[in-house]
Amino acid sequence: MTDLPTRPTIPANTGVPANTAERTPSQPSSEVFRTSNLSVSYGGVRAIADVSIDIRDREITAFIGPSGCGKSTVLRCFNRMNDLIPTATVDGSVWYHGVDLYDPQVDPVAVRRRIGMVFQKPNPFPKSIYDNVAYGPRVGGMKADLDEVVESSLIRAGLWDEVKDRLQESATGMSGGQQQRLCIARAIAVNPDVLLMDEPCSALDPIATGRIEELMKEIQNDYTIVIVTHNMQQAARVSDRTAFFTAELDEGTGQRRGRLVEYADTVTIFSDPEDDRTEAYVTGRFG
Repeated sequence: MTDLPTRPTIPANTGVPANTAERTPSQPSSEVFRTSNLSVSYGGVRAIADVSIDIRDREITAFIGPSGCGKSTVLRCFNRMNDLIPTATVDGSVWYHGVDLYDPQVDPVAVRRRIGMVFQKPNPFPKSIYDNVAYGPRVGGMKADLDEVVESSLIRAGLWDEVKDRLQESATGMSGGQQQRLCIARAIAVNPDVLLMDEPCSALDPIATGRIEELMKEIQNDYTIVIVTHNMQQAARVSDRTAFFTAELDEGTGQRRGRLVEYADTVTIFSDPEDDRTEAYVTGRFG
């Protein structure tokens, strides 16, 4: 199995088989992901086509666009979650610190330990608050003190003061916003490099949404964060760079497929985009 580098300071070709290293692009040290002509199909129907994008270290990157444009599909490519969908096929390349994530020698389980994910709907396990956070380190055989890991993860998730006196209570009794922060604590307990967030605030009220946004900014120095959001104001508030996707009709198949339209720093996307389609979306004229 190919070893995954832990941080960008590790040489980009560490642990990469020779045939993979030959097709790995030159890579700035600040780059975490690079995709090249990434396309994904479900049951032979192309959902997203030819996405080439780079994700930078310790930045928050937002994916925006209308429903069905492939934002979440691209996000799931970064930790190989699409592998779990039997009809999904992935073409093109995804590099993580210079390692080809789809090389046959790369273990997808190791990928998901390094690249954590928080889903749209909070999904705490039907266990205690403590056991939710400790689950990943236990399964992964981490040798660290579990009490310390749980406390540290809950502190970083901004939840410790609210739950420190009821760690053995069921996580399902928490509020929706608390459950989502618990899921973030659970994700960071295994010390990932990247956090992927697929519409993490869509089921939350404005107060809980604000707390999650504050949390993202607080932990940005420790993690590279990629967020899918339908909330353009949220993207403008929290992200450093924004990618706008849209869905276009494929005249050959009659199917709609997603495409990356524009990717730039967030200020540019929202104030001076290059593409008219981006301007129409961020100004509310469509979508």
